[in-house]
Amino acid sequence: MNTPLTQFKTPLLDGNSIESKREEIKIYFQNTWQTYESLFSQINNDEAYFSKPERLRHPLIFYYGHTATFFINKLILGKYIYKRLNQHIESVCAVGVDEMSWDDLNTANYQWPTVEEVKDYRASVYSLMLNLIDTMELTLPIQQNSLAWVVLMGCEHERIHLETSSVIMRMLPLADLTQTAEWSPCEVFDQAPLNQLIPVAGKQLTLGKKDEDQTYGWDNEYGELSVDVDNFSASKFLVTNQEFLEFVQAQGYQKTQYWTEEGQHWLSFKKPTMPVFWLVENGEYFQRNLSSIIPLPLNWPVEVNYLEAKAFCNWKSEQTAKHIRLPTEAEWYCLREDLPEDATNDKVSGNVNLASFASSCPVNYFENNQSEFYDIVGNVWQWTESAIDGFNGFKVHPLYDDFSTPTFDGKHNLIKGGSWISTGNEAIKSSRYAFRRHFFQHAGFRYIESEHKAIPTSDVNVYETDTAVCQQLESHYGKAYLNFANYPKALANAVIDSVAQYTNKSAGNLNKCLDLGCSVGRTSFELSAVFKQVDGVDFSARYIQHGVQLQNNRNVRYTLKNEGDIVEFKETSLAELAIETSTENVHFSQGDAANLKAKYSQYDVILAQNVLEQSYDPALFLSKIHERLNEKGLLMVASNYNFNESITAKNKWIGGLKVNGENVTGLDGLTEHLATHFTLLADKDIPRVLLNNCREYQVSNIHFTVWQKK
Repeated sequence: MNTPLTQFKTPLLDGNSIESKREEIKIYFQNTWQTYESLFSQINNDEAYFSKPERLRHPLIFYYGHTATFFINKLILGKYIYKRLNQHIESVCAVGVDEMSWDDLNTANYQWPTVEEVKDYRASVYSLMLNLIDTMELTLPIQQNSLAWVVLMGCEHERIHLETSSVIMRMLPLADLTQTAEWSPCEVFDQAPLNQLIPVAGKQLTLGKKDEDQTYGWDNEYGELSVDVDNFSASKFLVTNQEFLEFVQAQGYQKTQYWTEEGQHWLSFKKPTMPVFWLVENGEYFQRNLSSIIPLPLNWPVEVNYLEAKAFCNWKSEQTAKHIRLPTEAEWYCLREDLPEDATNDKVSGNVNLASFASSCPVNYFENNQSEFYDIVGNVWQWTESAIDGFNGFKVHPLYDDFSTPTFDGKHNLIKGGSWISTGNEAIKSSRYAFRRHFFQHAGFRYIESEHKAIPTSDVNVYETDTAVCQQLESHYGKAYLNFANYPKALANAVIDSVAQYTNKSAGNLNKCLDLGCSVGRTSFELSAVFKQVDGVDFSARYIQHGVQLQNNRNVRYTLKNEGDIVEFKETSLAELAIETSTENVHFSQGDAANLKAKYSQYDVILAQNVLEQSYDPALFLSKIHERLNEKGLLMVASNYNFNESITAKNKWIGGLKVNGENVTGLDGLTEHLATHFTLLADKDIPRVLLNNCREYQVSNIHFTVWQKK
């Protein structure tokens, strides 16, 4: 077998020696970084970095820079460092990985750095990280609130994009890639073995990673869910190219009865006739691998998205008159329990962790010695029927609050088992990754036969339970409390009144408004009635996803704490609230107010909601915001000046402190930083009520100031 690139296993969190663990983390970081560089070294011209072979994902220059910016952005967010290395790269390469509805994938809106600039940037980040690892405080076992956890988070994040980037590279023209010895594919292919169904006894399983587990984990892996699994039968092998070819030749892509409603829409949009990595020339089938094309390897696993796998199963059901479908996550774990080893050990039975090939391989190479099944792990990921959701006890990690929650939408299905390029956390038993059903990974499937037609999956829990998010949802869309007006609506009215008073523009002539710190979106929606375009930007995807959900005419459900463990379940929609809004004028996106992308410019009005006290550098934000306003444009700042060292380092506060023995208020600091470019026109207080529980409220007077650009 080939040995493409030696991979170190994801480090254990415990140990007997601090310095040995420090060295282990350092080696793991270096191995991660070097593997990523090795993958990208196959691109042989700079132009290829900027092409978009997959229109729903960014060009590769984004992914080349993204994993390095992730380290810096998380270190700044965690207050482990305070200085950026390159604001432009750390802005443009920061977010936009998943094809979320608020992502802007129009490349014309991005000013990508050059390849050389990204290479230099990556070299700077690499040096910074090595020094950080050498000097960081380290205690064992490593906890989730430690710097070492952030380092591991960055490593595992880069290993995810090792895989996602390789999928995009696989779509580049061959002329753009030069295969290296480290990325040699399997060279063995033949006729496929006959697949067959093997009985599996049902059992009760408890899913979820334990808090005391000694490997790094993403937040969605933790928690607990008990599942009763009925008896079923599963295919001995992954579905091969040869087996799937029968579906293709039976006109499976042309017969819409096999496809779900979502699958039919995808068929209509993409008009596929075969798997994406297949080609036909002169009636002969071929397969595109990472950097080569070979005759279709019939005994390799087919690589398809969920929609194609589901259609195959529906076709197979018709052919056999049995209940054939994809397994659920729990059913896959029934198979996985028979495989005792894990990728934290020295040896795993499977084409995984880059240990064998830089491609798939025959489906009968890796047998589980405890059962008759092959490729329980490795070769290709395996699609499941389960949409990802948090287990009971799920908690968002504060430094990566948008890793999991945006995927809890019923549109992202779990893939299990890993592929040939899955390394680190991806390769261990507890990993949980999910993609949109039309996305392509190095993913295939095995099918099962069930005794029942119904699929034993639960609906995704659409109730938001995060306390901070629910508090914002109630503030924006709930009833008024203590006889105060709804604050986000009152704020929007104050903006509209100020425009009428201090400009000569009527509602119909107002073009663009930027709503910074838009949270869950009520103010943006209210402003859309008078502005032709409202850009709602917030630092956290946890908030804006609810604005997007409402914008798409979907109800939002959330919980409110009443007493102790007693909660109230709430549901809201724009229609029920009768908000006069032009939702098509609102564009939600995630962004850092102190490091916005260049496209956020030429506004008539900018509203900054609680941006000062939620920013790690409010002075930096204030020093540059005039550049994004039109001549005579209005900046409106809503703040309680409640600066907190957990968010903003004290040397970055603009007020609420003494300077040379004299009091400097938030308004003093605001005036000092804006006076050069702005004139203060007006100020007033607007009361805001936040609900802690049914008997406890937070009431504050938000200071609303209006500034006009000179």
